[in-house]
Formats: sequence, C-alpha cells, structure tokens
Amino acid sequence: MAALAAANLSGLAFAKEGATPSLVSTSTPMAGTASPSSKLRGVNLGAWLVLERWMTARTYRGTDAEDEYNLCLTLGDKAKARLDEHRETFITASDFRWISQRGLNAVRLPVGYWALEAPKPYVECSRFIDFALDQCQQNNLKLLLDLHGAPGSQNGWDHSGRAGAINWPKDPKNIQETLRVVESFAQKYGSHPALYGIELLNEPRPEVPLDILQDYYQQGYARVRKYLNPDVAVVIHDSFRPLVWKKFMQQPAFSNVILDTHLYQCFDKQAKSRSALEQLAFSLNRKASLDEMQQEELPALVGEWSLSLPEEAMSGLSTLQIESVTRGYADTQLLNYEGTRGWFFWSYKLEEESEWHFRHCVERGWLLSNFAV
Repeated sequence: MAALAAANLSGLAFAKEGATPSLVSTSTPMAGTASPSSKLRGVNLGAWLVLERWMTARTYRGTDAEDEYNLCLTLGDKAKARLDEHRETFITASDFRWISQRGLNAVRLPVGYWALEAPKPYVECSRFIDFALDQCQQNNLKLLLDLHGAPGSQNGWDHSGRAGAINWPKDPKNIQETLRVVESFAQKYGSHPALYGIELLNEPRPEVPLDILQDYYQQGYARVRKYLNPDVAVVIHDSFRPLVWKKFMQQPAFSNVILDTHLYQCFDKQAKSRSALEQLAFSLNRKASLDEMQQEELPALVGEWSLSLPEEAMSGLSTLQIESVTRGYADTQLLNYEGTRGWFFWSYKLEEESEWHFRHCVERGWLLSNFAV
C-alpha cells in the first residue's frame, strides 16, 4: 500500500479535471467486465504479514524502526516472538467469517519475499499463509497472493519491507531472487482451491525502467503459470503508469493476465486543492480511464482504494456534510470499480479507527453492511 508515502503518485492524471462525469458507456464491451458471480469484492489483509507502522504501531512499541527490516534488526532474537504474537492475534478465524458474512468473496494477502524462507533479520510467516488459504476455503473466499516486498525494494517504501533506496532494478540478482520467490509461491500454493491468483509485484515505482519491469513480468508469468490451473490469474501492477500496457501480455501467448491499479485521492498536491464536490466528480471521472485500460490493455481490477480524502476537502463543512461526502465517495468509487474484474479495499483492519479501516467504515455506515447484492 502506498499510503503515507505515495504523495506524488496517487494523483496521477487518471481522470480528467473538469470533465463531465459519464456513467453510461457507449463503447464496446470491456475485456475486464465480469459477471456478478465472478466479480471480486474484497479487502486487503494489510499490515498482517507485511508490517506498516502507521497501521499497527503497537508492533513497533519500544523502537524507532520505520519498517519491518529494521524492526526485526532492532529486536534481534526477540523478533520472532513479537511478530508471531501480532500475526496470531491481528487476523484470526473470526475475521474471515466476518468478511464472508458481509457478502464479500475475496481477500488480497500482501506478503514479503521473506515469507517462506526468511533471510536475516526477517521472520518467515508461511504457516499464516497456509492458515489464510484454509480459512478462505472454509468461508467461500478467494485469495489473491500479492508479493508486496521484493529484495532491494521495488519502491523504497516501508511496506516493501525496507524503506529507502529503490535497489530492486539495479541488481540482476534481486530480480532473479524475486523470480525464484514467485515460482516457489506457485509451487507451494498453486493447487490450493482457494487461490484466485498470484500478483507478481506490488507497486513498483515509475522510477523502475519499464523495459526491466515488463521483462520481469513476462519471466514471472512463465515461472508461475506452469504450476497454475488456467482459471488462476497472474496479476501485474500498473506501476502507477496505468496507460502504458497496450499490446502487453496479450492472448493467446499469455492467458488470464489481469492489470492491477491502485486509486487514491488524498496524497498529492492536486488532490489537496480539490473541494469535496470536486473530489466526488474526480472519482466519477475515473470511469473513462478504467474503460480505456480494459478496452486497450488488459482486464483490470482495483487492488487498493479507501475512503480517505484530504482534510482540506472537508474544510468548512458541517458534520452532516462530511458524513454525506464520505458516503458519496464510497458510492462513486464502487459505481466505477464494479465495471472491472473487482476491487479490494485498503485495508480490512487497522489499530485505529479511520477511513482506511474497512470494518469501521461498515459499522459507521459509510459502506454497505452486505455486499452480496
């Protein structure tokens, strides 16, 4: 999740400022349009197996660490006990039941390259992936396994495991290790009945050269597809470059490839300059770009979104107006995202209640109480 670090990326010109919202498409059917029965409606299990301090500060208690790597380094031999405690309590069987009972049908599970075989100082978490898949099977949920952190870091953000430099594309060894890891995911989990797909890499920054990223995606596809049933998807992230994937990884050479895009309106300077009504219009106007992605590139899903808007947008509004804007923002997003293969809210749960906390948003009435409609 880009979250607090994505200030310059989330406001990419993905909708046209000042355009008139269009809710009825007159274009040809989209490649990504799915029937309601197959459409993904889900949540991310963020900050569970890949830590983010802003979401679960308690796990970082007593340290100044800003990411999982440095937390584990600081805790040393105590890291496993601390992380196991978090992983055993933050998401439990009752959470999967709650998700299913709300009419959702999928979860997106962020994991790091250290999930199965953890190089020091990381702590592996394979038993929790097993647990998640089994819980999904028991609760009629599908699971998208998402490689959230790659060796060397593909984006320099804390949720890649280690904040700082973007070293992933600079050393071929990093890319080869990433390919080995995604192949190991496919080998271990490819036949699990709850597996929806494998996402080859989360949020590589635009600084990653496109040729290197596309070559990795093609190699990654070859590595994992041989272990997957045809109905299990291979998902690629758009790298915050949503319209550069034309003629890439198309059928028949590539099958069941889905393009993931993450849509936020709360970080960048442009977003902070919009009024509440302009935010809602901007959200509606995303439809044209989502249609273009699916007509000219690949079937798409919205792998991350939230109800967070800049404080500036709410300035001067009454409590009633703020509540109305938040509900409206939820509705305008869902109206458009339902036209894709599906969506995953970021995130299911945080320690603190906010517009990022799915359960809180449902309980507050900002989101539907049941999505099986």
